[in-house]
Amino acid sequence: MSKRRRLIVANWKMYGRLTSGLVLARDIAEMAQNARPLNFDLVLCPPASLTWAVSDALQGMPIGIGGQDCHTATHGAYTGDLSAAMFVDLGCRYMILGHSERRHGHGESSELIAKKVEAAQLAGLTTIVCVGETAADLEAGATEEIIQKQIRESLPPGVKTANLVIAYEPVWAIGTGQTPTPEDVVGVHKKIRKMLGEIGETIRILYGGSVTPSNAESLLSQNEIDGVLVGSASLNADGFWAIAEKCQ
Repeated sequence: MSKRRRLIVANWKMYGRLTSGLVLARDIAEMAQNARPLNFDLVLCPPASLTWAVSDALQGMPIGIGGQDCHTATHGAYTGDLSAAMFVDLGCRYMILGHSERRHGHGESSELIAKKVEAAQLAGLTTIVCVGETAADLEAGATEEIIQKQIRESLPPGVKTANLVIAYEPVWAIGTGQTPTPEDVVGVHKKIRKMLGEIGETIRILYGGSVTPSNAESLLSQNEIDGVLVGSASLNADGFWAIAEKCQ
């Protein structure tokens, strides 16, 4: 078995209001509390509007809190943006960066993501850097080439490997119900470790993309898969915990 501690991350995206978000967070926390001691790390990444409320409600619980995106600057005239340090003030220890919905929906380049990684790590956050190919890339057989380019350009010089997690999320699998086979995921994860060089064996690499309770066990039974980044299935406490407990 891998010596890397498993990591289960919930990405709530732009879902949840105050009441529903707190109910969801507390339900997950109760399940985690009842299962102590956990032999994996559990992280919730709510929308920014809920970050403080969720963090405050879960103090003392075996759950980390993360943000979904941050600005490259520590402060400044950036209307509507939040810095990494602001998320730290809200109780965050993690930050998702480079999600495909940011890369493709907001036109974020890998170079911009690298600046965000640098800013988030400077603030002391563990960065979860997302990479993955589109359906067209897959069809063209360019998966390895695309991911290698994203990793090379999305990680800044001097990146702190102790605060780095990579999430492999094939764009064609996110929210579609389609998933690569566990064997295919393992193959990509092995290539990512090789791309990372000597640090590859120490970095946790997660899989994301239509992760559900029904496919979580087959994914998490693979030593190369160090955890999962869960989207829609994390909006249901029972469903999300059914995924997480595959690590217990």
